[in-house]
Amino acid sequence: MAHQTIFKRYELKYMLTKAQLERIKRGMEAYMQGDAYGRSTICNIYYDTSSFLLIRRSIEKPVYKEKLRLRSYGVPTADKPCFLELKKKYKGIVFKRRISAPYTDIKSYMAGEDSGIENSQILKEIDYFRRFYGCLKPAADIFYDREAFYDRTDSSVRLTFDCNVLARGWDLELENGIYGERVLENGLYILEVKTSGAMPMWIAEMLNEFKIYPISFSKYGTAYKNGLLTRENKKIITLGGEYCA
Repeated sequence: MAHQTIFKRYELKYMLTKAQLERIKRGMEAYMQGDAYGRSTICNIYYDTSSFLLIRRSIEKPVYKEKLRLRSYGVPTADKPCFLELKKKYKGIVFKRRISAPYTDIKSYMAGEDSGIENSQILKEIDYFRRFYGCLKPAADIFYDREAFYDRTDSSVRLTFDCNVLARGWDLELENGIYGERVLENGLYILEVKTSGAMPMWIAEMLNEFKIYPISFSKYGTAYKNGLLTRENKKIITLGGEYCA
């Protein structure tokens, strides 16, 4: 299956309780269906400078911000196809460009070693990003369970529900498993509404009826601000396999 490599869209985030989550799911049944990944555990490595420049700038909520991450659906093995994603946000619009390659090839490339990644325009953009910021290194592993849905009449409209968010700033190898510090309190969920244009009226009306309002929330940013990226005196948690149901 060919993977989409270029995205331009609006992304709005909402914090939900379990009761609100259940109401949203009931309200969207007539409009949405599960996407290709359905239920999945998403594993990310975020790259940053030694001083965490990228995430510090992002927390300041500038007009323009950008990040680079490696993403795997499930714990990766050496040859598992993963994504290296360059994500930018400007005046509320999200631009994402990504390449797909085996996990070890992406890690080798980011370490400045030879890799089997095919040259492309997107890879050139990632090369420029790396040169601009200098020495980028793995800074945080972020994990979460996700359920993803798309609109039956407009596949550019997507709803995702994230829960069981964990982070660690040590042992930055995704193949070593899913564990870390809890970023999101138990019983809370992150809804993301992703659209290429205006939000469908039925979604806006449903959110207004349930008194659910947009928030600014970053998983990596929250982990950084709350000091969760160090192992000292931390209680380590692993995901228990429960999705946002």
